[in-house]
Amino acid sequence: MSRHPAPEPPPGFRARWAALRNVPPFLRMVWRASPGFLILSLLLRLARALIPVTALWFGKLIIDEVVRISALPPPGGGAWAWIGTPETGPLMLFIGAEFALAILSDLLGRAGGLIDTLLTERLTMSSSVRLMDHAAGLDLAAFEDAGFQDRLERARRQSGGRMTLTGQILTLMQDAVTVASLASGLLVYNPWLIVLLVAALVPAFLGEAHFNAQTYSLDFRRTPERRELDYLRVTAASVDTAKEIKIFGLAPFLIERYRMLSESFYRARRRIALARALWGTIFSALGTAGYYLAYLWMIGATLTGRLTIGDLTFLAGSFLRLRGLVEGLLTGFSVTASQALYLEDLFGFFRVEPSILPPARPLPVPRPIREGFRFEGVGFRYPGAGGWAVRDLSFTLKAGETLALVGENGAGKTTLVKLLARLYDPDEGRIMLDGHDLREFDPAALRGAMGVIFQDFVRYSFSAGDNIAVGRIEAREDALRIAGAAARSGADRIVERLPEGYAQMLGKRFRDGVELSGGEWQKLAIARAYMREVEVLILDEPTAALDARSEFEVFQRFKDLSAGRTAVLISHRFSSVRMADRILVLAGGRVEATGTHDELIARPGRYAELFELQAAGYR
Repeated sequence: MSRHPAPEPPPGFRARWAALRNVPPFLRMVWRASPGFLILSLLLRLARALIPVTALWFGKLIIDEVVRISALPPPGGGAWAWIGTPETGPLMLFIGAEFALAILSDLLGRAGGLIDTLLTERLTMSSSVRLMDHAAGLDLAAFEDAGFQDRLERARRQSGGRMTLTGQILTLMQDAVTVASLASGLLVYNPWLIVLLVAALVPAFLGEAHFNAQTYSLDFRRTPERRELDYLRVTAASVDTAKEIKIFGLAPFLIERYRMLSESFYRARRRIALARALWGTIFSALGTAGYYLAYLWMIGATLTGRLTIGDLTFLAGSFLRLRGLVEGLLTGFSVTASQALYLEDLFGFFRVEPSILPPARPLPVPRPIREGFRFEGVGFRYPGAGGWAVRDLSFTLKAGETLALVGENGAGKTTLVKLLARLYDPDEGRIMLDGHDLREFDPAALRGAMGVIFQDFVRYSFSAGDNIAVGRIEAREDALRIAGAAARSGADRIVERLPEGYAQMLGKRFRDGVELSGGEWQKLAIARAYMREVEVLILDEPTAALDARSEFEVFQRFKDLSAGRTAVLISHRFSSVRMADRILVLAGGRVEATGTHDELIARPGRYAELFELQAAGYR
């Protein structure tokens, strides 16, 4: 049974053209990226747009002059004797003008190509920065939703992959001016030529629009599979997974899964490509038939004397160019509409708004914290989840107190920390800080007063110094502060062994990077919390990858550093949590017991049971 939803039909005609509403905001993005380059590109294209009709007109004049001169008595000395005579003066002028237009067209084309390349680069940079900036302001809940990840993936692809739309739109404008100039010439001779041309090309335009919509529909439906393809490609050939893939022999499974998905993509695209090729051939034949009908009329008019040979050349050339231009223009509009469908992914992402916002008049975060945090009947469940992650949480975290959270997996410990840092807001109850609801503070300022290290911390492919500095990135240039944070976490001895010290690149993603052990990475991550020098310290399983000696050293440092600060510690190791002033035992998202280590061990309950189970493992 397929893991993915049934295919949706491609967007209807109205939906496809409604997507053109994304073109004006896209052009505003282009303007903001580089107004100077955009204006220069428009001027260059306007100049190029008028060259084709001017060149054709000079061609007509040249042919008519040649016909006129050929009827005159030839001078002695052959064809070269005409050079420099008064009769050939206009002819030489027209040829020189046509030559100058050819040179100018080439120069304008090269200059325009350069400007468009630079404009596209500026736009890609600008849109990528905007995407990252917008993503940074969204709620954590969004990033933990698979549907949002699909939307983010599509937006990320469009921010870098659809920027060629700039050139397409500008080319459409240029071609529209050229078409108008050429069509004006045809209208003078016979307006029905324009009607015949458009009637022959409209079916090709509608067909192209239909197949572009089908391609977009396919890409949209298969975003989850595309993400899986990217994941399989990276997983099958990554330094992070190489050991397990070899040990478990996973390569054939990963390759076969990739091949199966990619073959499915190929078959779907092949069906669209074959249909496009078939109907494209038919529509192209209609366009060719229209051209030759017009051509027959031109020949007949020339034979009857209504047109000169120069007129025939001008009209034939204009009609042939118009056929190509109008076909390209209609196709271009179709492609632009298709690209606008993709732009919907980008602008749709920009329309996503966070729900956790700062109040109009945020209170300053207290420094120092005087009373502490108070949970009052707090309940929360993750979006889309059936059950509650935590419910009826009521307890106090006093200012300057070290509180340990203990419980089995899924008890709600990490969720409680996320609520405390306001990465989520409670669905029930409230959390108070010094008598004020957390919603009364600016979330960024509140998090800036906290040092939080989660168990699944990020291993940045940065230098060792920058891996610590991310804890307070604005102090990245403060080498003494970075060294001090490293010393407090015990990471200084790791850095001393690195060939380039704090400048050493870490990880295997980039050249000359050095990989660390899990415990070494963890000490660097803990140094980030010390880098912040904050009011509240939160460590979520900070020593999971450390040996017993390193764990003891970390907690000794943590005990010294948290003196006078409010601290929350999550750990499964009871040798660690016993240093806390108070311990909160969680079960099923609720507070089951609270007290010191000695108080909890002295009475029957989950804490004493878990402590005994862990202690038995060391006997």
